[in-house]
Amino acid sequence: MQNLNAPFSSDPTDTTFFAPANPALPPLAPQPTAPQPTTPPADEGTAATEGITPARRMRVLHLVNGEVYAGAERVQDHLAARLPELGVDIGFACLKPGLFPKMRRSQSTPLYEIAMRGRCDLTGLSRLADIVRREGYDILHAHTPRSVLVGRLLAAWTGRPLVYHAHSPTSRDTTHRWRNFINTTVERCCLRGAKKIIAVSHSLGEHMRREGYQADRISVTPNGVPAPPIMRNNVPPQEEWLLGAVALIRPRKGLEVLLQALSIVRQQGLPVRLKVVGPFENEAYEAELKTLADQQNVSEAIEWAGFQHDVPHHIAMFDLFILPSLFGEGLPMVVLEAMAAGVPVVGSEVEGVPEAIRNGVDGLLVRPQDPQHLAEAIAKFVGGDVDWAALRASALRRHAEHFSDRSMAAGVAAAYRQVLQEAGVVA
Repeated sequence: MQNLNAPFSSDPTDTTFFAPANPALPPLAPQPTAPQPTTPPADEGTAATEGITPARRMRVLHLVNGEVYAGAERVQDHLAARLPELGVDIGFACLKPGLFPKMRRSQSTPLYEIAMRGRCDLTGLSRLADIVRREGYDILHAHTPRSVLVGRLLAAWTGRPLVYHAHSPTSRDTTHRWRNFINTTVERCCLRGAKKIIAVSHSLGEHMRREGYQADRISVTPNGVPAPPIMRNNVPPQEEWLLGAVALIRPRKGLEVLLQALSIVRQQGLPVRLKVVGPFENEAYEAELKTLADQQNVSEAIEWAGFQHDVPHHIAMFDLFILPSLFGEGLPMVVLEAMAAGVPVVGSEVEGVPEAIRNGVDGLLVRPQDPQHLAEAIAKFVGGDVDWAALRASALRRHAEHFSDRSMAAGVAAAYRQVLQEAGVVA
């Protein structure tokens, strides 16, 4: 029997779970050969701009965790595919090598494994500094509290500017208050030296401003995903409806709310089933949810699909995508994946989600932690009270216009150029 928990962790810096892409699928985009550095490496203790390659093409080293292939990792993978088209060549420094090195689709992008034994293990810092100088990286780009800690020290050592990608609000990223406190403290201390903070949604950008970060250092670049290799057809179901959810299944995802809503809808006699894709955070939580499903008399209507390699294929099979999150996640990649696949979304009205889904236009929004309201939204689709095809078409257009991987890469590249220009480097 497959161990669904082994490859994953409950690290609070992880974002919404995404199963690895199918290795058999073609790459998202051709990866050009990275140019060689045109200036010699800088010595230790150089000024902030000394040693940076004053070339038109920029070189950026992404500092990533890497033990899972989740929402933040998917963002990094898409950026690796699209940024070279915009004059940016990137590499990855993987601090917790796990699924990401094996499952990323950008396999031609350089990746350096710097395994940290713990948050305070900085033995690989010297090796990272050598890589930055030898390969001529102009910018360091961190994505998590762990990686921004490393990035802050590395920036001071090498004189390279630091960029931070805020994927979710660390102060309320998990249901564990002490983890949130630790991550927020690390983030607050390390971001004092960041030249730019990239927020994945306007609401997250506003959150960072409320946290005290200067507005002129914050730029908003919404997450984006490519058009999937397979899409849902444009015909709504005629008989049974398949509801779908994709997550690293942990308390913040609100699966309890979805199970209760499923029970309400089925008690009304509506033909619905549920498929849940993704692993449980741990065995205790798996037992807790499956006990609740028994209590709600919906166990026979649920398929717990577990870890899946080809998530886009499964999303395209759904009739409705359900995101019952209890609180905000920045801008969930799973919502954008569903939009791109032509699957209407019913999502919690929490931070980030309303920026993608306009209620009644691209999908339906519901109050978080409200099973009755979620059940009513599902029933509106099943009963024909909302136009499934019209919402599907609107979501497809909205994804193409605002949430593509190309638009995301363009926003990130613009932030890089601003950072280098402010440092007096032509980019």
